[in-house]
Amino acid sequence: MSEQNGMNLTLYVWRQKGPNATGKLESYQAHNVSPDESFLEMLDEVNEDLIKKGIEPIAFDHDCREGICGMCSQVINGVPHGGQDRTTVCQLHMRSFKDGDSIYIEPWRAKAFPIVKDLVVDRAALDKIIQSGGYVSCHTGGVPDGNAIPIPKKAADYAMDAAECIGCGACVAGCPNSTAMLFTGAKVSQLAALPQGKAEAAQRVREMLKTLEECGFGNCSNHYECQAACPKGINVKFIAKLNREYMKSIFIK
Repeated sequence: MSEQNGMNLTLYVWRQKGPNATGKLESYQAHNVSPDESFLEMLDEVNEDLIKKGIEPIAFDHDCREGICGMCSQVINGVPHGGQDRTTVCQLHMRSFKDGDSIYIEPWRAKAFPIVKDLVVDRAALDKIIQSGGYVSCHTGGVPDGNAIPIPKKAADYAMDAAECIGCGACVAGCPNSTAMLFTGAKVSQLAALPQGKAEAAQRVREMLKTLEECGFGNCSNHYECQAACPKGINVKFIAKLNREYMKSIFIK
C-alpha cells in the first residue's frame, strides 16, 4: 500500500430491509481509504459508491460525530464500537486497520433492541427505563438554587462519573445476557449520590428495574464485558450501587 493510494478493505455488512425481513452479511469493497479518516467517513464514501451504482446505501445511525451522543452504535469485528479503549465508532480511525483487512460490521444484538434497518436498531427501551424513574420530579427551585445545598466533593465526583454514561447501548451489545444493568446502574447511582435524588430513591430503583425486565433485557451475571465495551469507561461499581439501592428500597414502603 502506498500512502498516496490509501488502503483497500473488504467490508462484510449486515443488510436487513426492515424489522421483519431476513438479514444477511453482504460484501463490499472500500477502495483508497485514508488512514486519517474516521470509520463513519469511510462508510460515507462506501455509500457514495453504492449510490452511483444504483445500490441502496447502508443505513447506520450517527449524529454528533464527536463521541458525545452515542448514536454510532455498531459491532465491528465482533466488538461494540470496534474495541478501542473509550472510543465510539465516530472516533475510531481507519489507521486502526491494515491494507487488505476484512471488517465485519453488524448492529447491536439484543431482544430489547429490534433492528430497524441494516445497522440501525431501536433503542427506545433505554428511554423507557429513564422515563420510569430516572429523574427528579420534586421542585428543586430555579437555576441559582442548584448551588444552595452543599454537596461533598466525593459525592459530586461520584455522581459525575455515573453521569458520563451516554446511553449508547454498548453495554447491552457486549453483554452475553443483553442486560442494561450498567446503564441503569449509572442512572440510579447518579441521582442516589445527590441530596435532590434521595427523596424518590426507593421508588426510582424499583420502577427502573421493573421496566428493565419488561423491556426484555437479561440479568447481570458479572461478566464485566459491559465495562470493557463502554466508550466512556463506566465502572461496574455502579451495578453494585444499583443492587444496594434496590435492597434498601425493599424496606422502604
